[in-house]
Amino acid sequence: MHMHTVAVLAPEQVISFDLATPIEVFTRIRLSDGAPAYQVRICAERRETDAGPFTLRAPWGLEGIKGADTVIVPGTTDPAVPLPPAVCDALRTAAAEGARIAAICSGALPLASTGLLDGLRATTHWAVAELLAAMYPDVDVDPDVLYVDNGQILTSAGASAGLDLCLHMIRRDYGSAVAADAARMAVMPLEREGGQAQFIVRPCLPTPRGSALEPLLLWLQDNLGRNLTLADIATQAGTSPRTLIRRFREQTGSTPLQWLHRIRVRQAQHLLETTDHTVERIGAQVGFGSPTSFRDRFKRVTGVSPHAYRRGFGRLPS
Repeated sequence: MHMHTVAVLAPEQVISFDLATPIEVFTRIRLSDGAPAYQVRICAERRETDAGPFTLRAPWGLEGIKGADTVIVPGTTDPAVPLPPAVCDALRTAAAEGARIAAICSGALPLASTGLLDGLRATTHWAVAELLAAMYPDVDVDPDVLYVDNGQILTSAGASAGLDLCLHMIRRDYGSAVAADAARMAVMPLEREGGQAQFIVRPCLPTPRGSALEPLLLWLQDNLGRNLTLADIATQAGTSPRTLIRRFREQTGSTPLQWLHRIRVRQAQHLLETTDHTVERIGAQVGFGSPTSFRDRFKRVTGVSPHAYRRGFGRLPS
């Protein structure tokens, strides 16, 4: 089986957090047989790279980018500085040969200097989103999402959004089970709000362990296929609807029905990935009263329709 190769670029003045994120995430992933899922190469133009508080000696030169399945471009301390011509050429060549190119945080600006983001939607750290739009007007900048996946070219927002992007790519490569293992390894919650980050999910939402709501949340997960009302949930909890709503907001940041709808969508995502059941059947299985309400709620949470989600992530022929 072909091992997926990830080349992580180490440009001058690289932000160490952005550099370390893909290295840590991709090197630790193992498949079900224990084999590593990725080979990671750290690549730099020069033998030694200024990484701010330390000097990095990369084991690969730019030749390490050639033949890589994925190339990661981390952020730099001065993102307005374009990548050197040789690095730009290496990235353009990799893209032309079919490599997936992903920028983390402010790395969207150095990546944009190659022209590879022209005509595409992209995101970056909120602090440099206006700079990206001003310097590269051909890029459609969306500062309100955690990451953007254009298929071959991907970008992410700041800080932990780089983890979201890495988990998303792992899920694309190996499915949700491996991505969930990666999230646990990184101590990273899969439940993230905002744009396409909704794709990085698991069948149910995390339950606050040890909280007073834990038994009720587990009961909801076990009964999500039932036609439950707020009154039903309050009766199960042994309290009034008003008190239940207050406790939910305090402990989950959501209302009981919002929480229920979202675990239904999570379970629907799992079924769309792993079964050949019709969209209508899946909607009914997870407790939506009609195909229309299922499609509307699913799109509101994930940003795409159930059919589009299955095309993107289904493991079986559709």
